[in-house]
Amino acid sequence: MGQAKMVIAGGNGFLGQHLQRHFQNLGYEVVILSRTTKHQPGYAHWDAQELGPWTAELEGADVLVNMAGRTVDCRYTTTNRHQIMASRLDSTRLLARAIAACQQPPKVWLNSSTATVYADTPGTLPANTEAGGVIGEGFSVDVARAWEAAFAETELLATRRVALRTSIVLGPDGGAFPVMARLAKLGLCSPQGSGRQWISWLHVADFCRAVEFLIDTPTASSAFNVCAPNPLPNHEFNQLLRERLQPWLVLPQPRWLLEIGAFVLRTETELILKSRKVYPQRLLDSGFEFRYAQCADALDDLLAA
Repeated sequence: MGQAKMVIAGGNGFLGQHLQRHFQNLGYEVVILSRTTKHQPGYAHWDAQELGPWTAELEGADVLVNMAGRTVDCRYTTTNRHQIMASRLDSTRLLARAIAACQQPPKVWLNSSTATVYADTPGTLPANTEAGGVIGEGFSVDVARAWEAAFAETELLATRRVALRTSIVLGPDGGAFPVMARLAKLGLCSPQGSGRQWISWLHVADFCRAVEFLIDTPTASSAFNVCAPNPLPNHEFNQLLRERLQPWLVLPQPRWLLEIGAFVLRTETELILKSRKVYPQRLLDSGFEFRYAQCADALDDLLAA
């Protein structure tokens, strides 16, 4: 057998770069489809809008991972809402067209989705599983539902498909965690708002391992919750940060202050105030074992990096 090949669409970001390194270390050839990088080894240019020479990278590939989509860390203006939705649906449908045209299509296609598809889950309500979760309402949920629908709408009999309902992924070198740690050192490690909202989280090492596991599990298809099995309330998460970083002053973070901060930073408070309580039932039932099942262990590792 030859070298296994993975293609990552939109792989220039934090998660894509971690996947690239993880699978290169496993011996994969990894090609990034990028709108900004041209003429570099391991990269192919695409515009995420039209078929082109980049489609040759899919021919005979073992794995396609789609991570393309405009960031949701912004104000939900009309223009930004359109770009958030269109960037996900257009790229997903374009990849489906490219796969359908392949003589030897990718064996498995993993497409990003989000654990935000579930409803705000306060208090002692049970965590959302794939089978029993409550689908929510609102813009971010509409995006997730439309994204998964676009992923499933084209018939691709030779390609197994997995939707990754991913929670917030914590890593030492990108995504939200470095910002969280920096703010916590400045004293912003108190409960945010009520502090009772749940946080579903995942260590970036387990994200890469979960993707590897889903690729290697031939029965894995449709939606999987990709998150650690132990969500925790916001006030407990911030307590863990406070114990490890020990700022000399801890500042309160009432909701009204968060609203002002979100406006100044051009983002939305939903990203920290929505209660996300999600459980990876299908991953666990399939036999996946988390390296970082407890948030305290994940933070210890990340802050030592």
